[in-house]
Amino acid sequence: MKIIGHRGARGLAAENTIASIQAALDAGVDGIEIDVRVTADDIVILCHDPHLIDKTGRKHFVETTNYSKLQSIKPDISTIAEAMDAVQGRCELLVEIKSRVKLTEVILASRVKLAHGFPIESLSFASFNFKVLKALQKEMPEATLVVNEKWSGVRATHRARKLGTTRISMNQRWLWRGFLGAMHHRGFQLSPYTVNNHRQASRWQSYLYAVITDRPDLFKL
Repeated sequence: MKIIGHRGARGLAAENTIASIQAALDAGVDGIEIDVRVTADDIVILCHDPHLIDKTGRKHFVETTNYSKLQSIKPDISTIAEAMDAVQGRCELLVEIKSRVKLTEVILASRVKLAHGFPIESLSFASFNFKVLKALQKEMPEATLVVNEKWSGVRATHRARKLGTTRISMNQRWLWRGFLGAMHHRGFQLSPYTVNNHRQASRWQSYLYAVITDRPDLFKL
């Protein structure tokens, strides 16, 4: 069973930052999951929510705000290029792409780093949006795809088959041993999120490809 740090290692440092990525690396993870969005001036940044909130409480939506402004609100904001430089093949980098994100810019930024030596076998893309995954499959057929799913095993496996992938990430709240065993038997590589209880993970580990966790330091690696 592999250990994947969630948003870097958000239980150890500010999520989706280089500090969080470094904390995950220091914990010896097998993979690091990050979220990406694209700014108004086409910079691919690490950000889970669609907006940042400044000191006055005003929301600044990533897709309509320039990178420099977002950086003034959150000085430790990181780009996908910086994240790839930090990881540089030491583990898998699992990039979650949100809906409505400019996919072309994510692919372009990724390809620049791939051309400079980032290993393609260490780069994976995930999304809850099936159209995003289909577009990725067309534009980057060499990349590993991961189907993100909140609760439906039927929908997840259907999408995975359509994409020709075995990788699925599902919300751990809806998982149980019988389901995990059936998925494992059918050849799917399941990674539940977000698992922060190492005892729970140890009960499931024979069925899992990986766990996605905020606290990779709690797991014996």
